Amino acid sequence: MQGGLIVALADETIAHAMMTQLSPDEGLTTVELKSNFLAGVNEGELIATASVFKKGQSLIIGDCLVTDNNGKNVCRVSATFLLLKKKLK
Repeated sequence: MQGGLIVALADETIAHAMMTQLSPDEGLTTVELKSNFLAGVNEGELIATASVFKKGQSLIIGDCLVTDNNGKNVCRVSATFLLLKKKLK
């Protein structure tokens, strides 16, 4: 599998973990992302598990581990997202 697809899966999984900690007036966007590829994948399913490391006033940091369906570590991703404040009308 192409590595960019694995990183996109991790980025989206981290974002969804972060969304659980947002207030209704907050949004987010990725500003930094680091990936470590640990093994190749040719077939099977991928499982992405993410957690929020820290939420600050303007940034939120999260991590994701992608494994194959046999539990083998495939990719580790850390990301920083910018918190966006929605303007209330």
